[in-house]
Amino acid sequence: MKCLKSYKTKDIIRISNSKAENMVGSDWKYVSKSEWKAATRKVVEEVQAETQTIAEKQLKRKKSK
Repeated sequence: MKCLKSYKTKDIIRISNSKAENMVGSDWKYVSKSEWKAATRKVVEEVQAETQTIAEKQLKRKKSK
C-alpha cells in the first residue's frame, strides 16, 4: 500500500502498489503514511472534542444541583 497526494486538489489517498506506480508522476506524488493518517484522523479528533464538551456540561449540571 502506498499513499499519494494530488498536486491539484491536495487530496491524499492510499492505494495498492501497482496502481500507485501508474499514477505517480502526472498529478500524484508519494507522501508518508503519517501524512495520510493526519489527514484522515481530523474527523476523529473533532468528534472527541465534542464528546468532551458534552461530558463537561454534564459535570457542571451535577455540580449545580
